[in-house]
Amino acid sequence: MHAFLALHVVSPMSQLAVRLPDDLSERLENLAAKTHRSKAFYVKEALRSALDDLEDIYLADARMEDLKAGRSRTHSLDEVARDLGLED
Repeated sequence: MHAFLALHVVSPMSQLAVRLPDDLSERLENLAAKTHRSKAFYVKEALRSALDDLEDIYLADARMEDLKAGRSRTHSLDEVARDLGLED
């Protein structure tokens, strides 16, 4: 069985409805009750954190593909220091 969670937010935010497994819904409900914060607050925080991580992973994967395909290259610390005039 799944619980249904609808996030209702004030403009200019978008609204999203998500079906959660009962165990996640219960954990979310418990956390919100213990901390006197809304479930929506924690859903937004979790989503923000997860998206940050997923965007970083996507960027790293794209960079690796560019390196493998020869569209990009790496730079050693010595090269960077020389190019920036930071050599001793």
